[in-house]
Amino acid sequence: MPMMKQQPPKAAELPAYKIAATYIGTIIGAGFASGQEVLQFFAYFGGWGMIGVFISTILFSLFGYAILELGRRLKANSHLSVIKHAGGRHIGAAVDGVITFFLFGGVSVMAAGAGAIFAQEFGLSPLLGIFVMLVFTLVTVLGGIGGIVAALTYLVPALVVAILAVGVATVIGAPGAFAQNLQWSQVGRAAVPFWPLAALLYVSYNLVIGIAVLAPLGPLTSPANLQAGAIMGSLGLGIGALAITVALLTRAPAAATYEVPMLFIAGELSPVFRAGYSIILLVGIFTTAVGSLYGFCARVANPGGPVFRMVAVGTSLIAFFTAQVGFSRLVGILFPLVGFAGLLLLGSLANVMTRDYRISLQTRLGIPVKPAYKKHVDHHSRFMLPEVPLENSRSQKFEAWEEEGNPAKDPPTRH
Repeated sequence: MPMMKQQPPKAAELPAYKIAATYIGTIIGAGFASGQEVLQFFAYFGGWGMIGVFISTILFSLFGYAILELGRRLKANSHLSVIKHAGGRHIGAAVDGVITFFLFGGVSVMAAGAGAIFAQEFGLSPLLGIFVMLVFTLVTVLGGIGGIVAALTYLVPALVVAILAVGVATVIGAPGAFAQNLQWSQVGRAAVPFWPLAALLYVSYNLVIGIAVLAPLGPLTSPANLQAGAIMGSLGLGIGALAITVALLTRAPAAATYEVPMLFIAGELSPVFRAGYSIILLVGIFTTAVGSLYGFCARVANPGGPVFRMVAVGTSLIAFFTAQVGFSRLVGILFPLVGFAGLLLLGSLANVMTRDYRISLQTRLGIPVKPAYKKHVDHHSRFMLPEVPLENSRSQKFEAWEEEGNPAKDPPTRH
């Protein structure tokens, strides 16, 4: 009797809640937790800004899942394969260049933010804050993607709970002020003059960093977990942004005059709240710094290898010096590039989602793929096409056609 070939044990799938925690932790950084980003993109529009938060939550869910699923299909180690698949050779190269530069800049910006909090809130040297943040970030990144997921799984719930606590306590303390200030707005000070565009830009801006960690997460679990993780993560981001928006509107217009409005709002509750929220800000900075450093290093070198470790250490050393340029100046330099790359990224992802859905629908119905699509398949022959359920006698032939990636004829029809 022939011996049966023993299959190697499958690696444990990453659960959905860890995907969600990593998604939230990568997006929530100094700008989000401080309230400044939410103020610029939502709160300045008053009540309309709350609708903008709802729209951004949906977009985070759709595009977050698109990145995760593409990362799974392409077995991505970094954002590069996802960017090239979505944007093609030229747009992909442009977006990749800006994202890679911003990921390095993001490490410097987060370190500078930590230095500013050490100086302003604790009366310590900003260099100490920069050094401590970079050391913790480096140690976490050297632990690999598993170490990052583990760290964010524990830190993100505390981060979200703290943001919700400040938001809810602020509204409970002055419910009349919140209702009255729904009519308040300062559109002229917003990032852009239209709230729907602000919601779109907010998502595109944040996914520039998010893609660096979301893409490598894709191969670690099943499509069902990726979808659930994207939905849970986007809900967490939406609820957090809504809590901050509500708190800002309750304390408007005074809160809008501060560089870190959420620290002002927490201080209005009590000095203990302010001190605690300062720690939360540092946690938010840390989670984004980790995503930025890992994304940059994974783009330059193979994760886990000796070159990756050398790049991580070298990048941290360089960031220690560039962070001393200052938090506000670094943000001012990087923001225009980030907005440009973010819009290209969302446009490319929307294009590939539409194209893949159309090809998937045609194959389900047994309709031959048009020459224009076949040309695209030829150009990206190293990538897999969308997966579709195959339930007839020709399923094996169709699977073989997909795996070839560069067929000379139309796909076999299914009857």
